[in-house]
Amino acid sequence: MSQAVLATLAITGFGVAFFHAAIPTHWLPFVLTARVQRWNPSKTILVTALAGSGHATATALLGLCITWLGTAFSDTIGNWFPRLAGGALLVFGLYYVLRQLRGRGHVHFPYPHEHLHERESDEHEHHDHDHTHSHGHGHDHVHTPVPRPTSDRAAILSLLAFLTLSPCEGFLPFYVSGIRYGWTGFAILTLILSVATVLGMVLFTSLTLIGLGKIKLALLEKYESLVMGLLLCMVGLLILFFEH
Repeated sequence: MSQAVLATLAITGFGVAFFHAAIPTHWLPFVLTARVQRWNPSKTILVTALAGSGHATATALLGLCITWLGTAFSDTIGNWFPRLAGGALLVFGLYYVLRQLRGRGHVHFPYPHEHLHERESDEHEHHDHDHTHSHGHGHDHVHTPVPRPTSDRAAILSLLAFLTLSPCEGFLPFYVSGIRYGWTGFAILTLILSVATVLGMVLFTSLTLIGLGKIKLALLEKYESLVMGLLLCMVGLLILFFEH
């Protein structure tokens, strides 16, 4: 039954990491930065993948600490470990569900088409103002120079720091449950975390770049905490009832 539980942890962990990566805060900044910096799609995808790797690495480092502490005390905990791990997952899961019920399950982040409409509206208003000003005063309007984009190095470092310094907290409970499987479990979970995170971020960045940015992902963003909480509770109950 242990192998079945590990497989369930791996599959559910992949879903949580991928779902988390689909939230707009994990790919929209790259699309917007690419527009400002005039990056081509290849460069944008490369930067997104690097940031996703940093995001996964920061989470894995925390998972490393959890696994190290868990293996150090595994002999002391003994047969109580499944109950502690399952209970921890339930606590984390209920926390996310409660946060959703309290209306804190998401943070609104504008979508690409919203920025496009706002920019077009501003441009039209600015053009109309210039036209009126020119006819009203009989002379051409002097345009203020448009600020040049920041350096690519600064833009890339900002994006990398943005995600690297904000690990995927929703995946940490899986490291807690994976302690029972030692360093093999840690390696499997880290691989799953890395693949799911980078794949999700690259996928949604690519879809936006090729013109599918108007796909409504509001439900993913709005109910992130609820979905993650239910998944964690499900795995926690599985460990409590079937892991021995």
